[in-house]
Amino acid sequence: MPVLPSWVAEPLWEQFAALLPVRTEFDPAHPLGCHRRRIGDRLIFDKLLQVLCFGCSYQAIADSSCSASTIRSRRDEWIRLGVFARLKDLALGAYNRIAGLVLDQIAVDGAITKAPGGGEPAGRSPVDRGKQGLKRSVMTDGYGIPLGRVLAGANTHDSPLLAPTLSLLPALGPLPEVITVHLDAGYDSTRTRDLLNALGFHGQIARKGKKAPVQATRRWHVERTHTWQNAFGRLARCYERRATVINAFFDLADAIITIRSLIRRAWTTHRWDNRPPRRP
Repeated sequence: MPVLPSWVAEPLWEQFAALLPVRTEFDPAHPLGCHRRRIGDRLIFDKLLQVLCFGCSYQAIADSSCSASTIRSRRDEWIRLGVFARLKDLALGAYNRIAGLVLDQIAVDGAITKAPGGGEPAGRSPVDRGKQGLKRSVMTDGYGIPLGRVLAGANTHDSPLLAPTLSLLPALGPLPEVITVHLDAGYDSTRTRDLLNALGFHGQIARKGKKAPVQATRRWHVERTHTWQNAFGRLARCYERRATVINAFFDLADAIITIRSLIRRAWTTHRWDNRPPRRP
C-alpha cells in the first residue's frame, strides 16, 4: 500500500525535485575520481514521506537501499537549502492561482501534541500529567488551508502566540482590506482585541462562559486542519528535538494538505491527463 496516492505523491515529488540542486553521480572531489554512487533523492524523499505518515523511527524505515544516517543527513541538507519551506510556498501559490485563498476570513487556534523526546520547543504539558508536549499555533484561511504556524511548549497559553502567528500573514502577498480573525474563547481578552485593532483586523471571538457549537462560526476550519495534521504520525507524536526539523515536517505535511485540497477542488472544474478517475 503506498504512503500517499500517486495523484498526490507524483506532483509533490516533481515540484520537490525541481527545487533540488543538480548533483553529479560521483563526488568530483574524490582523489581517485570515483566513489560510491550517491543514493537517489527520490528514494530519500519516499523514506521521509513514510516517516512523516507512519511516525516511525529512521532506523525502522532504513533498509539495504538506504541507512538511517543517510536519511537524516539528506534531510538536514534539504533543510539548509530551504527546500521544504519553498515547497510549501509553491503549493500555496498554486492553490491561490487556481482555487483562491480565502484571506478575508482567517482562523487561528492552538493544539497540543505529545513530544516524548522533549527538544527545543517542547514544554510541560498541562493535559498530560506534566510530560513533555508541543503546542502549535496554526493559522488557516477560510477553507482551512494551513498558512503558517508558530511552535512553543505545551504549557504556553494560546493568547501570547497570536501576535507571532498573525505576523506571518504579510508574507502571503497582497491582503484584503477587511480581514476577520476567528478565535475561540481562549483569546477572549482585552489584550487580544487591542492587538487586532492595532493590526486593523476584525475579531470574531467566542465568549468565555457561553457555550456555542464550533459550527456557529468559521473557526471550525482550523479545527479540521488540526485533524488533517494529526493524521500524520510524525506530527501527532513528535520525537524530533530540533525546531528546524519539526518545521520541515510541518511544511511537508502542509504542502500535502494543500495539494490534496487543490486536486479535490479542481476536479470538477479542470481536466488534466493524470486526473483521478473520481473526486478524491
